[in-house]
Amino acid sequence: MQYDVIVIGSGPGGYVAAIRCAQLGLKTAVIEKYSTFGGTCLNVGCIPSKALLDTSEHYHNAAHAFGTHGISLSNLKIDVKKMIERKDDVIAQNTAGITYLFKKNKIDSYEGVGSFVNKNTIKITKKDGATEEITGKNVIIATGSKPTALPFLPIDKQRIITSTEALNLTEVPKHLIVIGGGVIGLELGSVYARLGAKVSVIEYAKSIISTMDGGLGKELQRVLKKSLGMEFFLGHKVTGATAKGKKVTVTAEDSKGQAVSFEGDYCIVSVGRVAYTKDLGLENIGITPEERGNKIPVNDHLETAVEGVYAIGDVVKGAMLAHKAEDEGTYVAERIAGQKPHIDYNLIPGVVYTWPEVASVGQTEEQLKEAGKKYKSGSFSFKASGRAKASGDTDGFIKVLADADTDEVLGVHMIGPRAADMIAEAVVAMEYRASAEDIGRICHAHPTFTEALKEAALAATANRAIHA
Repeated sequence: MQYDVIVIGSGPGGYVAAIRCAQLGLKTAVIEKYSTFGGTCLNVGCIPSKALLDTSEHYHNAAHAFGTHGISLSNLKIDVKKMIERKDDVIAQNTAGITYLFKKNKIDSYEGVGSFVNKNTIKITKKDGATEEITGKNVIIATGSKPTALPFLPIDKQRIITSTEALNLTEVPKHLIVIGGGVIGLELGSVYARLGAKVSVIEYAKSIISTMDGGLGKELQRVLKKSLGMEFFLGHKVTGATAKGKKVTVTAEDSKGQAVSFEGDYCIVSVGRVAYTKDLGLENIGITPEERGNKIPVNDHLETAVEGVYAIGDVVKGAMLAHKAEDEGTYVAERIAGQKPHIDYNLIPGVVYTWPEVASVGQTEEQLKEAGKKYKSGSFSFKASGRAKASGDTDGFIKVLADADTDEVLGVHMIGPRAADMIAEAVVAMEYRASAEDIGRICHAHPTFTEALKEAALAATANRAIHA
């Protein structure tokens, strides 16, 4: 065999798996069909969307918050071209970083589409049609996902677009229609709402971010409506969309089954993602993806039904999160090397990078109720946080859920300033099976946003919050 491990795909799961394999002394190769590494996350997902979110946040604060700080501006405007150029530069820096890491760790890379000839032989088809084959003892499939397409809603990539095209608009929409009230739709919707677009979110479920704790969705909807003027049409079933010239018309049925329509100049379709397995040649090794979501079946060790062939990230069961893929990449690398790694899927945090940010780990109240689990709940509002008052970020709260008998923390759910960073404290605590009392006893620096977590933990422990 030429290689100990061949990784197909260089997104967060793939490149982390490759680096960890190399660190463990395994001769490793990566196959990537695009000219840059990083997959969806670095090129058209997590990283570029955060760059745009950051720019739009600066603009919105300058337009609406600077005055309260005594900072006066005139003739404020957004240079969309410059914003996109900065985003592209951020992408370039990150993808170049992976190229450097591959060279540093002596990882061989191949550009082209990788497909199975047999379980140890991978054919690489290049853009010009030329092919070559490489062999490996183990193969890790890390091909990620792509936006879900609806058969009744054709995407023209001009006016009816996906998240990919939304990252490269040359103008601020006058009226942006977002189909889907999940993470991607809300983040991109908030980018353009901050820049002055009217944004209408159409969601089939009765709440936004419906997979997270119910209280978070309600609070986020309230704040986005108040601060950005975003409209929400929940319980609406989209039936179609058409584009004519610079106008997009979206048709739907409301919660009562009545026909309604929406007119805008752009429409983002963000109704989820589906595992990407095209051209992998899975049929050549006897693997059939699941009908729902196109996921590749794996066992508890992320190994497929074919010995030595593993799959990680968006292409397998579980949440489609870059950090989940990274942990799975590390897990599989260490498993191949003979170690005994561990992943607790209950403790993989979820984040929405709107403002305020939303973050969650562990079980929601809805899940605990459904399971009949007895629990305690403690919440603390950022309105009572000294640090939040100082920065003017008083929307949101932190909720701590703990076992009614043992006080072990079962879930932490927060919406507020820097929640994406603060959730890590909750993850650490839960990894060590901390009690709410434990968190409440930890000395938190004052004034900080994280004091709100301590107060919520105290509230969950005999209603002992000091500042509530």
